[in-house]
Amino acid sequence: MNIKEFKQNIQEHKPLIGFDYGSKRLGIALSDLMWMVATAHKILYRTTIESDLDEIEKIITEREITGIVIGLPLQMNGQEGETAQEARAFAQQLENRFHLPILFWDERLSSSAVENFLIKDFDLSRAKRKKVLDASAAAYILQGALDALKYCR
Repeated sequence: MNIKEFKQNIQEHKPLIGFDYGSKRLGIALSDLMWMVATAHKILYRTTIESDLDEIEKIITEREITGIVIGLPLQMNGQEGETAQEARAFAQQLENRFHLPILFWDERLSSSAVENFLIKDFDLSRAKRKKVLDASAAAYILQGALDALKYCR
């Protein structure tokens, strides 16, 4: 689904959820109701897919989420590698369970951009960065999609 199709399939004034996919940790971010700002929500430490989906379902239900943005970890040459395929498989599981529109967003360098920001602007230690990096990367990914939605007609 491209950004135009995604926008046509989501409800206004309801938040979006964004994911920074990882096999061990899943960064989760949420948008505001006006799709202006993405905020880091939490890091989900992965266990089983059913347990992960149950935890995600709580957020989707409580927040009345209207759409999902998933960071697609492309290689620097733009090709999809193994992790991108894992992210697509994860997206399929989300689609099967929640039936919400899903948008993939190029996440190349998102984690390193966020990590550089956390070091430079907040001078966080490695241990402190680890506690917020995945959720912050999810917010970075979701913010990119939110910014693009503003210009999509």
